[in-house]
Amino acid sequence: MTKPMPAVFIGHGNPMNTLQDNAYTRGWAAIGKEVPRPNAILSVSAHWYISGTSVTAMAAPRTIHDFGGFPPELYRIDYPAPGDPALAARVRDLLAPISVKPDEGWGLDHGTWTVLRHMFPLADIPVVQLSIDERQPAEYHFEVGKRLAPLRDEGILIVGSGNLVHNLQAYAWGRHAVEPFEWAVRFEVKARELLLAGNDGPLIAYETLGRDAALSIPTPDHYLPLLYVIALRRGGDLIRFPVEGVEGGSMSMLAVRIG
Repeated sequence: MTKPMPAVFIGHGNPMNTLQDNAYTRGWAAIGKEVPRPNAILSVSAHWYISGTSVTAMAAPRTIHDFGGFPPELYRIDYPAPGDPALAARVRDLLAPISVKPDEGWGLDHGTWTVLRHMFPLADIPVVQLSIDERQPAEYHFEVGKRLAPLRDEGILIVGSGNLVHNLQAYAWGRHAVEPFEWAVRFEVKARELLLAGNDGPLIAYETLGRDAALSIPTPDHYLPLLYVIALRRGGDLIRFPVEGVEGGSMSMLAVRIG
């Protein structure tokens, strides 16, 4: 490639978004149309948060419906994108000497397919998932992201899928619209400022950012995919926010595009 592939963090929100035509899903579709066609996609999803580092290595990953209590039509959705064992092997090489297990049993969880179904609806681009090691601190995940940077020059689109603000205890599950919590708005504003300034330190050490951060990130699983993406930034890369909004008062739908 003459230019490195962009990288993007997607706030995926409620799984029902995959069935809906709204500002978020239209934004995801626009990203898919704007980026160069990838040779393959490497997804880091909040929903593969395990004790260890694994990478999907199968030729045909299954669509995982890893949620409960939703309408039957959501469980009938299939996203039959092929896998890419060669990319899985490349990821293992890049992350060495970290032990990365080639996985044949996981597949594509809803952090991946609910978004890609809008970005690349034909499901004709190979997709590989990389797990998030729940035992490791935030700095570790940022450093893993750095090691993946050569993939940008190889036509690989790296997608982090989570939510900058993700507090399900405060989430309004009803159908009525609610105003975002003030702490959620303040934390998102602070995070945007740090992202635009290229000041990664406080974003990595997010636990030092006070009560707003504690309420916005009660568990790290949905936040850490952002660190994988911002670790890929190079000098001259623009930061953009192609999707914005807050769902249910306590879930930021912010997307962050690098490059």
